[in-house]
Amino acid sequence: MATKITTDMVKQLRQATGAGVLDCRKALEEADGDLERAAELLREWGIAKAAKKMGREAREGIIGAYVHMGGKMAAIVEVNCETDFVARTPEFQQLAKDLAMQVVAARPEYVQREDIPDEVIEREKAILRAQLADSDKPAEIIERIIEGKLNKWFEEVCLLEQPFIRDEDKTVGELIQEYIAKLGENIVVRRFARFEIGE
Repeated sequence: MATKITTDMVKQLRQATGAGVLDCRKALEEADGDLERAAELLREWGIAKAAKKMGREAREGIIGAYVHMGGKMAAIVEVNCETDFVARTPEFQQLAKDLAMQVVAARPEYVQREDIPDEVIEREKAILRAQLADSDKPAEIIERIIEGKLNKWFEEVCLLEQPFIRDEDKTVGELIQEYIAKLGENIVVRRFARFEIGE
């Protein structure tokens, strides 16, 4: 027998996920009343919706700013969306501020790995190869080790691949996908700048 979906269950799932009432009810029905599974379903549906929206053009947006206590460090981030309406929402403005805070705290150098010049990647690979030169491992193993270390390096230097400072279980890219699903528009981090006294 199917579990009866109560308004309390819908309310609880809404508070946990921020999804709409109808989506929460549908997810709870599909998960047979299991709140955790329903939350997972909502995330899956949101990511699928977000993926469809990611190709759309984002020309509106705002500049998010964050100045660290004491005024010694700051960052500004250009975050774009599709409409001025979404750009003015408190959720979008909070995202822009959180991203600026991320830039101050985690010191990324690029927005995404596609922004890294080829010569910088080749230089990093050369450094890794030099570190493994005395290793007596086979060449294909060394290449796999280099690939793994390079991916770790991307996580450090690319904003979208960094763990989000407020929730390290998700990357900044995953956070943005959640906002795309929640706000219904494509969202793009265009560029950022970080400032620190004495740098």
